[in-house]
Amino acid sequence: MSDPRSGLLLFAHGARDPQWARPFEAVAARCRALQPQVPVALAFLEFMAPRLPEAGAALAAAGCTTVDVLPLFLGAGGHVRKDIPVLMAQLEAEYPAVRWILHPAVGEAPALVEAMAAVAVAAAGLPKVDLR
Repeated sequence: MSDPRSGLLLFAHGARDPQWARPFEAVAARCRALQPQVPVALAFLEFMAPRLPEAGAALAAAGCTTVDVLPLFLGAGGHVRKDIPVLMAQLEAEYPAVRWILHPAVGEAPALVEAMAAVAVAAAGLPKVDLR
């Protein structure tokens, strides 16, 4: 039996303007730089490719037996609560040998809330405050 291989699937909304994807591509590139042994895929819900099923298929084809799926959404709105579970069920049905782990939306992570608050305070020219 081969060693388990973990993958990371970053999942963003998508937009008609290709420039919109740049920050998400930068996140994916940074993840690859930090963990070069982990296959990283970036997928989109709408307007852009690849979509979640295609990105998931690529990670499964790369031999991933566990894939962490991280929605790059600021909040858990309708897409996170309704659309993503349907797409995750499709992946689970198509690739039952892969363990698909859905994480909360990145906007719910305390580290991101702290980082956004720091950027906001800096933009307002206010003194830095310890937000912990």
